[in-house]
Amino acid sequence: MSEELPPSDAAREEAVDEVRATDPDAWATACAEDLEAEKARRRAEYGPHPGSAAEELKKLVDAVADKLSGIQSPLFGAVAGPAAEQVVRQVVQQAKAAVEPVIERNPDVFDHLAAAGNELLAAYRSAVEAQERRWTGRDDRIDPRDLDERDDRGDDGGPGERIDLD
Repeated sequence: MSEELPPSDAAREEAVDEVRATDPDAWATACAEDLEAEKARRRAEYGPHPGSAAEELKKLVDAVADKLSGIQSPLFGAVAGPAAEQVVRQVVQQAKAAVEPVIERNPDVFDHLAAAGNELLAAYRSAVEAQERRWTGRDDRIDPRDLDERDDRGDDGGPGERIDLD
């Protein structure tokens, strides 16, 4: 049996310092791991995160081009069918060749356009909701005291004013 003395306080501090020195940013590492795990969970639950507006537009152009290229119309007839299909494919390829460089050079423009579209949609929705409240008479901003005053005058809530002819 060997007689080992328990480590001194200085030796313990050196051991703790050694452990600390091996991972100087343990908190950041743990946070990064947790963030990656959460991202993986969300991807599994909701699917992949949509790309930028430019990427989405490029996917749309590709999908439309594939659909148009695959159309076989009976309107073309048996004689003009292959030639017409070739013309459609050529037009689709030319359109893609014209659109893709614009998308690649200006991806931020499409993000701004998408944001502007969202703002326009929100403004339209607000205007429609305000008009619907006026049409239905359900304006949440009406002061209840105004309703009490109308009831005291005998108004039926219509747009006009009651005139006593007697």
